[in-house]
Amino acid sequence: MAELLYKTVSVFCASSTKVSRNYIDTVQVLASELVRNNIGIKYGGGEVGLMGELANCVLSLKGRITGVIPKFMVDVEWQHKDVEDMVLVDTMHQRKSLLIKDVDAVIALPGSTGTLEELIEVLSLKKLGLFTKPVIVVNTNGFYNPLIDLLKKMIDEQFMRPEHLTVCTFVNNLEGIVDLIKNTPEWIYDEKKYASL
Repeated sequence: MAELLYKTVSVFCASSTKVSRNYIDTVQVLASELVRNNIGIKYGGGEVGLMGELANCVLSLKGRITGVIPKFMVDVEWQHKDVEDMVLVDTMHQRKSLLIKDVDAVIALPGSTGTLEELIEVLSLKKLGLFTKPVIVVNTNGFYNPLIDLLKKMIDEQFMRPEHLTVCTFVNNLEGIVDLIKNTPEWIYDEKKYASL
């Protein structure tokens, strides 16, 4: 087993069962790399789509995974039945808070509005110095290219500082993902520098 680099990363991903095979392959590679490096995973607790694939892969490899899921999703049986470490919360807000609590990095995979909401919130928290760990956005098939363009537009129109593009790292594949987590420095918030434009 590889040397433990980080205890836990949070993975943001979707529940759609209709996505292309490329996205499923990405999840499988990610799960394998994290488990191989003895890194635990937090995720949204779901049983289907990329969430379910992530959990299934981690469990099959005897890795460590924790689900965080609102009770209303449990009531409609969306939770993964085989994930023993499943934390139940009352609200979506509590879920987002717990997903990034005490983690050493966040990895965002392609997804829908829920994944995007989680990602944007953690980027906003990082800009403010309230979350300082690496945030890695996996840009499979150029999925997040429109978001990159939007962030650049925010800078061009002076809604955001150019330095804020560095609060996350976009990657097109998972080659070297563990090294990227290891070597990405924590974000240092400078109130005088970043408080306003």
